[in-house]
Amino acid sequence: MNSEQRAKVVVIGGGTGLPVLLRGLKEYPLDITAIVTVADDGGSSGRLRDELEIPAPGDIRNVLVALSDVEPLVEELFQHRFESGNELTGHSLGNLLLAAMTSITGDFVHAIREMSKVLNVRGKVLPAANRSVVLHAEMEDGSIVTGESTIPKSGKKIRRVFLSPKDVKPLAETIKAIRRADLIVLGPGSLYTSIIPNLLVPDICKELCITKARKVYVCNVMTQPGETLGFKASDHVKALYNHMPCAFLDAIIVNNAPIPTIMKQKYEVEQAQPVEYDRDVLVKLGLDVIEDQIIKYDGSVIRHDTKKVAKRIFSMLDSLHQDELTK
Repeated sequence: MNSEQRAKVVVIGGGTGLPVLLRGLKEYPLDITAIVTVADDGGSSGRLRDELEIPAPGDIRNVLVALSDVEPLVEELFQHRFESGNELTGHSLGNLLLAAMTSITGDFVHAIREMSKVLNVRGKVLPAANRSVVLHAEMEDGSIVTGESTIPKSGKKIRRVFLSPKDVKPLAETIKAIRRADLIVLGPGSLYTSIIPNLLVPDICKELCITKARKVYVCNVMTQPGETLGFKASDHVKALYNHMPCAFLDAIIVNNAPIPTIMKQKYEVEQAQPVEYDRDVLVKLGLDVIEDQIIKYDGSVIRHDTKKVAKRIFSMLDSLHQDELTK
């Protein structure tokens, strides 16, 4: 099957959630485009962003690795983080390579393309913007907190998030990918700091409202301290809608597997709890609710089961194809 015949999937997000999903999706015959936030300002990414005036490379690096088809040692090398060496301490080699390639090519997007070739990436990786952006949050008490890494630490409830500059533009390739997509997937990941920042780019927001592609949100399994404390599945959807001029989603994927008590207790220490999916409210919001046991355990951490979620998403595409055949 050539690339023109493959179903076109656009996946939007960032953080640790997006790579988990992409590792599963890349095993299917799909034309994948990942649109990745560049609002990260912590750690190695933040240092490179400030010192070299480039978009934050960290989330891009993780997505490139997730979609790569290289020997495990090469992947490990790209993800290697220096633990000593003064100025090198804390830096990921992959971040440094992306920064170096940006310097060589003169363009961050060009650097991503070249690194995609080196890593034999199965798909296309695009930053939500080709420039550095700053994420801000307006809290319920009216105060403003600045910085993606600072927002969850504020201890306050978020009312909304916004970007500066406000007029940031997406790449033409990003708009083209959304317009050509058969399915658009958001999440999983940190709601306010990994997913919504992509929607704050005005033209991406506009295109998501007018595209005919089916749009699905992969809901988080656990609430996140500093972002979604006490949120039900419908609260995640409402937060997305509050940052958009339209109710744009068609479906939501939720976990229906029970969380063992011992795991709940571990998460309660950091004030996190399982996300309750309130089916009736989700249905009233006009969403198809797709339930499945989509979690696995990575030590003491609960993650989405990449294979199960990818299978669910691929089956949605198969259903869309069948619908087209019956028209």
